[in-house]
Amino acid sequence: MKRILLGLFGLIIWFPILAQEPSHEAFIVKQLDANTERFSKAAREIWENPELGFLEVTSSKVLIDELKASGFNVEVGVAGMPTAFVATYDKGGPVIGFLAEYDALPGLSQDAVPYRSVIVEGGNGHGCGHNLFGTAVVASGVALKEWIDANNIKATIKIFGTPAEETGGGKVYMARDGIFNGVDAVINWHPSDRNAANASTCNAVIGGRFRFYGETAHAAGSPQRGRSALDAVEAMNMMVNMMREHVDQESRIHYIISSGGLAPNVVPDFAEVRYMIRHPDITELKDMWARIGRAAEGAAMGTGTRVEIELASGLYGLLPNETLAKQMHKNLSSLGGVEYDEEEIKWATEIQKTFNSPKVPSLDVAKKVQPYALNFFPASTDVGDVSYVVPTVGLGTATWVPGTAAHTWQAVAADGMSIGFKGMMLAAKTMALTGKDLILNPLIIQEAKKEFDERLGGLKYEALVGDKVVPLDFNVTK
Repeated sequence: MKRILLGLFGLIIWFPILAQEPSHEAFIVKQLDANTERFSKAAREIWENPELGFLEVTSSKVLIDELKASGFNVEVGVAGMPTAFVATYDKGGPVIGFLAEYDALPGLSQDAVPYRSVIVEGGNGHGCGHNLFGTAVVASGVALKEWIDANNIKATIKIFGTPAEETGGGKVYMARDGIFNGVDAVINWHPSDRNAANASTCNAVIGGRFRFYGETAHAAGSPQRGRSALDAVEAMNMMVNMMREHVDQESRIHYIISSGGLAPNVVPDFAEVRYMIRHPDITELKDMWARIGRAAEGAAMGTGTRVEIELASGLYGLLPNETLAKQMHKNLSSLGGVEYDEEEIKWATEIQKTFNSPKVPSLDVAKKVQPYALNFFPASTDVGDVSYVVPTVGLGTATWVPGTAAHTWQAVAADGMSIGFKGMMLAAKTMALTGKDLILNPLIIQEAKKEFDERLGGLKYEALVGDKVVPLDFNVTK
């Protein structure tokens, strides 16, 4: 009896101690809340120094410095890209990767105000929120690192700094070079005008240049001596436009004539057309590209010119992983959406007045989490290549005022102020909690890998760009 009483007395003492210990979730959320100002400043610094793809010297350094200060080992210049990096915190155990982006867009310079206000005429701007993207990933990685240390947990965190998502497909070269080998799962996110954690698919894409070479001549005095490179471009475009009737309805074909001659009275000896094609299925996409190539060769033959074909880029579509997505959706739902204060409501209301849209969603959309779904979106991302190498999951949070379109000045404005920072920290919390779940529940990783293998269906990843050298100078003259 005495022993029982002593045991009960011990439990009475022990229960209050247990109650004082924060849960794993509470620890991570508290860490991120305590560092909101720190990471908001980092995001703002990148926003104030918008850099195009492969030129993100300042932007990548901001993130690298944060990671080094938090105890990560950082390797810079991976996969032949000076602004790419891999930051590692290695304590054994499962390896969880995170993707960070930080490149800006040309021509979108904008102040963080709810009306058009250009900072630098013709300057760059973060119209896709990558200043928030990379910072949230670093914040979630640092929070997980602190959690690992506090609880003596065996796990490894890898932060992948991936340049040039908008223009160069930096992740493609990293995937091609095996940078993601040995990672158990990859987590990422993207700024949005709403909160959603869905399994998603998207279009694969191939882009390239078709350069035609002919013979110059006086267009009136000696036209018989000329061989028009512009004629070849127009002939190619005509054949490809006829081809639209005979491709799968999910196909997308875009082109521009980037060079068509210098003067109308001179037969152009050089002309160039750039194509970008999309389709959800890699096999169908490759077949379309081959047909377009044959159209180019036929156009050259018919006009007495010569054509050079350059494959400029190629991205896989997203390979969804519902095992990971449902876990991430659970975490996002438990956290909830983004709450605006009174000043933010005024700011958001003003910027919605600038939308060129007959239907503007309620600001309440930012507060909500969208229902789980398996989605398809028609655009493309180099995250697709990563998803064909390792199980990958992503989410979007309301960093933009509901109704905002990506790649607009309205998105840039929100990315540089509190509305963007609130959505960024919600993303950081969701990613960190999802990483924690994968570390503590290895069965989730096993199930995710099983689904990954089933969806892959034996397909072996091979980069669509082949052995192409990284186009580091792509944005040098822009």
